[in-house]
Amino acid sequence: MCEAENSHGRQANVRARLPAKGFTLIELLVVIAIIAILAALLLPSLSAAKDRGKRAACISNMRQLGIAIQNYAEDHEDRAPYGPIAPPFLHPGYFYPSTGSPTSLLSLPSGAPVGFGLMLSNELAQTPKVLFCPGSDQTVDEDAELAKVGTTQAQGSYYYRHGGVTALFYTPPTEPEMTHLNNPGINRLGQPIRALAIDTEFLCSPSVAVFGVRKRTHHKQQAVNVLYNDGSVRTLGNGDLRYTLDLQNNADLYDAFNRILRILEYADAEY
Repeated sequence: MCEAENSHGRQANVRARLPAKGFTLIELLVVIAIIAILAALLLPSLSAAKDRGKRAACISNMRQLGIAIQNYAEDHEDRAPYGPIAPPFLHPGYFYPSTGSPTSLLSLPSGAPVGFGLMLSNELAQTPKVLFCPGSDQTVDEDAELAKVGTTQAQGSYYYRHGGVTALFYTPPTEPEMTHLNNPGINRLGQPIRALAIDTEFLCSPSVAVFGVRKRTHHKQQAVNVLYNDGSVRTLGNGDLRYTLDLQNNADLYDAFNRILRILEYADAEY
């Protein structure tokens, strides 16, 4: 009996001397370090996959926009949306100083639809949000922007070539031929006009924010999606920033529409 009790006591003492089960501090730190390394390896891949998804969604939006333009043209003698006549230029925040100037506007300060905004009542009535790129680098309230149409100036995500007018405060005597989808003509570089719309990559000085002019970029400025007049969409690299409109020097604002058209001409060459 005594021997059994002594044996039991010895086993209890051995158990008391054994370390408690669980992680030591060093083991815990090693596990945390491994998790941090795995996260560092995986996060860039996850971020890149997310960016690719947004770019694909943008392509889908632009294809739907292309279909809407084709439908619009069927009812307007093969012409893409054009107009209205530009009102008097009264404010630096007006993005439509001339009739047919390249623009990202959906409506004018008066609320009148302009450019792609002309399709909101019919061709895009059920899918108005295709006018906004999911890959925006800034927060955009799409519903709030669309609610402005009919009341005040509203802006979408894409530069629309419109009539290709770059002269300020000018209305062409007749609608430019380039609005014809099947025969838009030749651009200033002597190449066929192809690009209809492109992601906005717009940089400006914070000092012009008081006029409602703000930075609008997409896809981290690494790429742009382009809608061509045959309805196709292509992704173009922007590593050299040739598709970025850099107007951080306020003196360059006067040349904005010429530069937007130049960007679209670069895209013509990539068709």
